[in-house]
Amino acid sequence: MSAGDAGLVTVFLCGDVMTGRGVDQVLPHPGDPRLWEAYTRDARAYVSLAEAANGPIPAPVDFRWPWGDALDVLADIGPELRVVNLETSITRSDDVAVGKAVTYRMNPANIGCLTAAAPDVCALANNHILDFGYRGLDETLETLAAANISAVGAGRDVNAAGRAAAIPRERGGRFFVFLGRPTFKRHSRELRRDAGAPGSQPRAGTSHRRRDHSSDRGAQAAR
Repeated sequence: MSAGDAGLVTVFLCGDVMTGRGVDQVLPHPGDPRLWEAYTRDARAYVSLAEAANGPIPAPVDFRWPWGDALDVLADIGPELRVVNLETSITRSDDVAVGKAVTYRMNPANIGCLTAAAPDVCALANNHILDFGYRGLDETLETLAAANISAVGAGRDVNAAGRAAAIPRERGGRFFVFLGRPTFKRHSRELRRDAGAPGSQPRAGTSHRRRDHSSDRGAQAAR
């Protein structure tokens, strides 16, 4: 690194990581394939569709397999901070969001699919984190913590949902990561209004009736 590059920081930001449905089914520990969609009731149908279009999938696949060539590119670039928007509940919960068109969940035993990309932080303030209720959120938080991945944007209470993740830097100092989400009125569950309820922190000016505890702060990473 040249003297002129000393102040540069390379950050990997990845949106809409969805490891449920067909992806979960081809991993080493496929979870319950049940779905509640109008199109199909079985996640394995998506595996069949993928194979019809692209050929056989060598299931069970390695945890790195769903990422394709992306992991090699990441290794070459070597970002100092990696943040992904996890749009999948990591849970065995069956507390499905009734009436929601699409729900995502991955078996916690398949957490290796996420750790293969070595994220420092998972953003959870999105319209899928409560697809499988508070139990699903709790298990997601527990699984991420056990994998040493920080979670932002959702938590077991309003304070935890709005708390930043502090990620140490190799060159000294820390990154502070805050992540929020826009309003998803059509997709949000009916949630309790008490500040002690799990979920994501509500944005200022939005109704608690249609909001969980979601951080309204913009995405930013700073030393």
